[in-house]
Amino acid sequence: VNERLAELGISLPEPPAPVAAYVPFVQTGNLVFIAGQVCFIGDDRSLSGKVGKTLSVDQGYQAARNSALNTIAQLKAACDGNLDRVKRCVSLRVFIASPGEFTDHPIVANGASDLVGEVFGEAGKHARAAVGAPALPLDCAVEVESVWEID
Repeated sequence: VNERLAELGISLPEPPAPVAAYVPFVQTGNLVFIAGQVCFIGDDRSLSGKVGKTLSVDQGYQAARNSALNTIAQLKAACDGNLDRVKRCVSLRVFIASPGEFTDHPIVANGASDLVGEVFGEAGKHARAAVGAPALPLDCAVEVESVWEID
């Protein structure tokens, strides 16, 4: 997987520290549950706000992709640095800050799904929910929660 990341020109960010009373991931058996990962990379807060109001669908797509990058960074930590332990992405739950009339949640969520597929190939095929929310933590545009199977 590290070779695939390099081929794609992707550098994983540092896994973000939790901002409240939770841990970034929990492993039970062969499943790893990654806590919701927001779309901010480092100190960059440019993707804050609501998709369909202050951000475009394209910006929302990028926000979902960023959330997936943070997710993979947490997953790498959960795998003791070895992403080759990943057997499959089981599911993604993509939360999108948006006004009530917004309906392009699946397009935005594709930002996360597409990245997972690019990085993990067949093992990246997953179940998914794309859900609108009136607000998300830290005024982020997208948050992704996920479940992974590892060996």
